[in-house]
Amino acid sequence: MKHHENKPQEPATTPSEQQVEATTSPEVMPGMDEMLKQAELKAQEHHDAWLRAKAEGENIRRRAQEDISKAQKFAVERFSNEMLAVMDSLQAGLAVESASVESFKSGMELTLKQLTSVFEKFNIKEINPVGEKFDAHKHQAIGMIDSEQETNTVVTVMQRGYTLNERVLRPAMVMVAKGK
Repeated sequence: MKHHENKPQEPATTPSEQQVEATTSPEVMPGMDEMLKQAELKAQEHHDAWLRAKAEGENIRRRAQEDISKAQKFAVERFSNEMLAVMDSLQAGLAVESASVESFKSGMELTLKQLTSVFEKFNIKEINPVGEKFDAHKHQAIGMIDSEQETNTVVTVMQRGYTLNERVLRPAMVMVAKGK
């Protein structure tokens, strides 16, 4: 008779049990070297992105400076082109050989109309404050004279002033009333 040995059998593990064990076992933490490499790669990526952003910022700043420089250089181009017509009129008037006082006056009046038109196009306005109250922002008093007008009233304009878009280019030089 054969004698069977009773060996304790190990429980058979099926593939599904092995998968359960693998998912429930604690994950292995990456080593310090691996974490350091990942951090260095991330730092390099951030540094590269920063360098690109810095270069882009410098390019934008440089282009803006070039645009400002061009704008300053050519800001008066339209105005200058309009002024050329006034210059042409003055030169044509001076080129006339047999001009009379009347023809010179007529030519100057036409040239003044051209100049006035250019000023209107570019919002340059004349300050001619006769009879107005003295305003130190728009007028420059060069003296006071006795007058029947109210004190600090502009009596005489020695030189007209001008504004550009409501900003004083040149104040009007005036004489102001001392008062009664």
